Amino acid sequence: MPYKPYDQRPRRQFPDVDPTFFEQSAKSMQMLMKDASLVLNRLADSKIFAGKVMSAAQQSNKNEVDKLIKSTGIKSKVETTFNPDGIHLKLSSTVGTAECCHLTIALRWL
Repeated sequence: MPYKPYDQRPRRQFPDVDPTFFEQSAKSMQMLMKDASLVLNRLADSKIFAGKVMSAAQQSNKNEVDKLIKSTGIKSKVETTFNPDGIHLKLSSTVGTAECCHLTIALRWL
């Protein structure tokens, strides 16, 4: 079997890792998940509330849908989109001035 010479090329050096931002992102995601739970609990526990969200969406009343979702007590930035099949909620958070995290909830109603 032929002998392979030792590779003498310098190996690429990686910078030291700093998990600070990563850790802050994880904490922000925990807050997004708490907000997601608020919305989901309200939708799951109140047929009246769920009906209001569906009705506003059916009428393409985005302002009312947004108002209803915010009324659940969430603190995160939320973007709502909906179509005849369901609703998407995109919760977002920042660490400092950097957008760090997104949590998307997709629910079907038809």
